[in-house]
Amino acid sequence: MAAPAIWQPQEQGLHEICTLLEAHISPNSDQARIWQQLQQYSQFPDFNNYLVFILARGEGKSIEVRQAAGLLLKNNLRTTFSSMPPPFQHYVKSELLPCIGATNRAIRSTVGTVISVLFQIVRVAGWIELFQALHKCLDSNDLDHMEGAMDAIYKICEDVPEELDVDVPGLSERPINVFMPRILQFFQSPHAALRKLSLGCVNQYIVVMPSALYMSMDQYIQGLFNLAKDPLADVRKLVCSAWVQLIEVRPSILEPHLKNVTELILQANKDSDDEVALEACEFWSAYCDVSMPPESLREFLPRLIPTLLSNMVYADDDESLDDAEEDESFPDRDQDLKPRFHASRLHGSETGDDDDDDDAVNVWNLRKCSAAGLDVLSNVFGDSILPTLMPLIEQNLARTDDDSWKERETAVLCLGAIAEGCISGLYPHLPQIVAFLIPLLDDKFPLIRSITCWTLSRYSKFIVQSIDHPNGREQFDKILMGLLRRILDTNKRVQEAACSAFATLEEEASEELVPHLEVILQHLMCAYGKYQRRNLRILYDALGTLADAVGAELNQAKYLDIFMPPLITKWQQLSNSDKDLFPLLECFTSIAQALGPGFAQFAEPVFQRCINLIQSQQLAKIDPTAAGLVYDREFIVCSLDLLSGLAEGLGAGIESLVAQSSLRDLLLQCCMDEAADVRQSALALLGDLSRVCPIHLHPRLQEFLTVAAKQLNPQSVKDAVSVANNACWAIGELAIKIGKEIAPVVITVVSCLVRIVKSPEGLNKSLIENSAITLGRLSWVCPDIVAPHMEHFMQAWCNALCMIRDDFEKEDAFHGLCAMVAANPTGAAGSLAYICQACASWTEIKSEGLHNEVCQILNGYKQLLGNGGWEQCMATLQPDVVQKLARYGV
Repeated sequence: MAAPAIWQPQEQGLHEICTLLEAHISPNSDQARIWQQLQQYSQFPDFNNYLVFILARGEGKSIEVRQAAGLLLKNNLRTTFSSMPPPFQHYVKSELLPCIGATNRAIRSTVGTVISVLFQIVRVAGWIELFQALHKCLDSNDLDHMEGAMDAIYKICEDVPEELDVDVPGLSERPINVFMPRILQFFQSPHAALRKLSLGCVNQYIVVMPSALYMSMDQYIQGLFNLAKDPLADVRKLVCSAWVQLIEVRPSILEPHLKNVTELILQANKDSDDEVALEACEFWSAYCDVSMPPESLREFLPRLIPTLLSNMVYADDDESLDDAEEDESFPDRDQDLKPRFHASRLHGSETGDDDDDDDAVNVWNLRKCSAAGLDVLSNVFGDSILPTLMPLIEQNLARTDDDSWKERETAVLCLGAIAEGCISGLYPHLPQIVAFLIPLLDDKFPLIRSITCWTLSRYSKFIVQSIDHPNGREQFDKILMGLLRRILDTNKRVQEAACSAFATLEEEASEELVPHLEVILQHLMCAYGKYQRRNLRILYDALGTLADAVGAELNQAKYLDIFMPPLITKWQQLSNSDKDLFPLLECFTSIAQALGPGFAQFAEPVFQRCINLIQSQQLAKIDPTAAGLVYDREFIVCSLDLLSGLAEGLGAGIESLVAQSSLRDLLLQCCMDEAADVRQSALALLGDLSRVCPIHLHPRLQEFLTVAAKQLNPQSVKDAVSVANNACWAIGELAIKIGKEIAPVVITVVSCLVRIVKSPEGLNKSLIENSAITLGRLSWVCPDIVAPHMEHFMQAWCNALCMIRDDFEKEDAFHGLCAMVAANPTGAAGSLAYICQACASWTEIKSEGLHNEVCQILNGYKQLLGNGGWEQCMATLQPDVVQKLARYGV
């Protein structure tokens, strides 16, 4: 039988494709048309053969055209390789292998990229010849071949390192076992490219740690020490990266070498190349995060702290220096608008956004890394770093000439970085620190004004705590007015820093802000009139935070007249597809919750706009042309959250608005959405509406319950724990309002909740608490259904109840506990000690009725067991638990 003919390109096809590729890389060509033509060619089954031929054998073509063919081939193989005819698959693979050592570096690199993509599809077992070719190239002593092989291996290690550490039929050794000794030898190569690639490869294995590396660890560590002073900055950076990764994931391996490694990192932290210094600087935070013994680091602090300090000074090429020159008349550019992320509503969460970023441009650099390192060190070593640090800070602050403004700015940044870690040592000096910082709010250099805002915000918690100290209120008032003054700064960077700092101060100060409300609102609204889009977002946050902080105090006509008209005007100006609506929706959510019934006068148009936004987005999802806008689910999430805010603020006052709208059907649709954040916010609103107007959910009640119950199955909890949390809470709220009508889903829901309270490991606190509360609420309304099963979960449930703070939700859960015990006293008897612990977890039961029920249950058991049995049960409890039970008369 004749051998199959080897594929050959048609001259005309080759010419056409090369012409297209030439046009494709030309900057002046019609890219859309060319892309369309390339897509037409890709319909031919041998199109990839042409591309690999041009890459591998296109000697007469330009390097750029050959590279373009390779990159197009790489993208095609991802989607089409598996469906290519086997002879064509073989052709592509066989053409790539001889090019691993191509004389041109750009071609070698492109071939390495294509090989790594193809390797991810076929793995070692599907391409044994690749393993053999790489092995041969590594041993060839030809620089092009060695470098080409290392480049391909590096790219494979970057994407799928574990795939080289597998047993392969037909190979006596795992590929990595064969490659590792040779790769480690390249650490000593005279060729910088080989040193860099080999080190990059091995570093990819620190996390997965194959035995090939573990067994060669001494050689690897020694290699790192030898390369620490490499002439190539990229190699020195990889050495630092290796130390950082090792300390993060394999600290025990570094422990014997810790002193030498720390010394090297300290030197690298002063490297003339900023990227090397940045990589070295990551080591300090990593060291502290893995709880290595701090004493090993203490001896280095007198040299480390000055290094961090000098690296915190703005570099001459720092982008922030250019931004600092922009005053408020400069229009915002689109790239200035950072992507924003709305956090969907989560019932029961206590998460706060802690955004301590002092620079508007989120580029991680040596300055920020050094400040973060100092922050971490201050938290580990506390006040013991002050004797080294404070003289340096004072020295920088004393330099008052204009040329030294960067050093002064660094000193202020330092004071902010150590605010938490060194507070016990700094607290007695807080009045002096604040007195020093306040004049800097008016410094001529904008970056000093902005960093002073941030540093003051870092001390805001302690400043509020000391309000009742002598001069404490005066100090607070000065900071408040100083930040308000800077909110009206003409420099955009300072406006941003002041607004963010003020929001932090608001969170800490809450009711202390009330006497200043008028002046605060006047300043914020003055800024509202002059801020551009980016800083407006931060201003909305400051206004929303103010509403959260002072609550109903805001509900006075003199205040509403200051801030509501401008917000309503903006609300009316923005179109339904304008993303600037997001922060305004969030701001209104906080205001509606704060004003409560006082928001009623503004509620109708706001409510209707939310309904319209949800409707138009749901249409856009199906038919963007008919909707006239592109689907963006964040509009739905923000609108649902604002409706929740309205329900919370207006209470039953929202009923007439819900009655006249299509909210019920829209909400059910959102509860079934495939996007987790939409379901999360929709279920939060379902719970809020259950509280205030359950009657309007009634026509589709069973559908709501079925959808909510579905979110609690084990897979759903695993995939989207926050959605499960809100579903759980909403079911509990509905149960309280609709009573026995919840019966059809009770067993399904209870079985899911029992699984959560019995296996709480790895689940968030909020879900466990809500599960315990909802279990209690279902038991309260349907004790006859739940009580027969209670011995399966009573102990775990009581443990969860102990964790919940005293409030009306805990009362509901205990009504359920009492109802179940009353329905099935013998079923609960085996868990009596756990029930006693749960009852003792109350500080005080405010509801007299519930207090009496608990007394009745406990006294009932005491009589049932008799004195001997009761004393036996009490002996198993901690003395403080027994003492607390006395309040129930037992």
